[in-house]
Amino acid sequence: MAKRDTPIWPPSEDTLPLGLGPAEPAASPTEDSATQRQPGLLLVDDDPFMLGMQSRMLRSMGYSKIGTAASADAALALVLAGRAAVDVVVCDLNMPDVDGIEFLRRLGDSGFAGNVILLSGEGPRIIHAVQKLLAGRPLRILGALEKPAGRAALRALLDRWHPVAPAQATDEARVPACTADELHAAQLGEQWVLHYQPKVDLQTGALTGTEALLRWNHPVHGLVYPDRFIGLAEDCGAIDALTDWVLGAALAQLSRWHQQGLLIHMAVNVSMENLRSPGFARKVGALVRHSCLSPQDLTLEVTESRVMALAPEPLETLVRLRMQRFGLSIDDFGTGHSSLAQLRDVPFTELKVDRGFVHGARQSPLIRPMLEGSIGMAQRLGLQTVAEGVETEDDWALLRELGCDIAQGYFIGRPMPGDQLHAWLADWQARRPREVAG
Repeated sequence: MAKRDTPIWPPSEDTLPLGLGPAEPAASPTEDSATQRQPGLLLVDDDPFMLGMQSRMLRSMGYSKIGTAASADAALALVLAGRAAVDVVVCDLNMPDVDGIEFLRRLGDSGFAGNVILLSGEGPRIIHAVQKLLAGRPLRILGALEKPAGRAALRALLDRWHPVAPAQATDEARVPACTADELHAAQLGEQWVLHYQPKVDLQTGALTGTEALLRWNHPVHGLVYPDRFIGLAEDCGAIDALTDWVLGAALAQLSRWHQQGLLIHMAVNVSMENLRSPGFARKVGALVRHSCLSPQDLTLEVTESRVMALAPEPLETLVRLRMQRFGLSIDDFGTGHSSLAQLRDVPFTELKVDRGFVHGARQSPLIRPMLEGSIGMAQRLGLQTVAEGVETEDDWALLRELGCDIAQGYFIGRPMPGDQLHAWLADWQARRPREVAG
């Protein structure tokens, strides 16, 4: 049978119209309301047999708004012509002439901001690399599957789709780049706030500590996150004063919790620029004593990518801090380029696995071995392991199986103002027996 490189629209015997375009007749009164909320699917594959098999399987799963295209050019023509509303593109990667990578690049450049499921027989490493390539595009990658995709796996990815308002930028995306003058005004006006994310023991469920997370309470834009201003603070020499404020506020909050009987630890992020200051270790020690706390109550987190080219001054500061018995954490482990050398040369007490190696690891034959390896290596080095980005019960369960020590993420609790921690803790204590029972 010859391949067709034109989109199947109106439908062939294997497809049904998407039903979201302007020409779609109104749904009958008896039509199930859930069907009206279904995503419009476009299957793109150069193999007519695969197109037919996929569309029949999807139809048997209850999806009715399905279109197909046997080439990238045909699919682009269909989307750009607006002949139907496409919400999710299920795309093969290895196609002749225009492959899936080029197709998705063009699709993103065209202004299409829908969802994509990658479907390919290329293997997990290539699929993962393509997902990373597309990360900066407006397309939202729901996930990737190896051919042939099973019903349950495909259903799980399609269940991630949800309708969104068209072309609405997020509040954070609308925040313009801040200036040094704004940053100086924020320092003078103390426009900073700290939110705290809980960290719990994976085996017992007990609250062990929190991480202090800085927010800028901007008078115009509201809460602005640190990726918008920390780099500027480092460049314009404001980072030392900013870190001093964070340490003071976090230690004051920790002292209040201790007075209330909540004996937990605090983690605070520090900049490589802070560590270059000869007096930083002495200053941190004085702040802790002033707060009537001990160095063991505080862990300082250093991002791995910034430790990569560790100069003598920062290394000396880290050693001095460790000699005072402060905890030292290598943050975002796995995202830098010289992790083993860092673990060899710096007296870290904790390894914090980046969320990219935690969330969804059970389903990834590529990521799970890396998570297992990181935890196993940390254990053999005598380091405490902390997993961030724990977002689902499946993430939680896998980390328990692998013997990770501490978990942090939305599954446990979102960052919150300090006065909300007790309310969160009451809710968590109700959940805790169930989460540790398994």
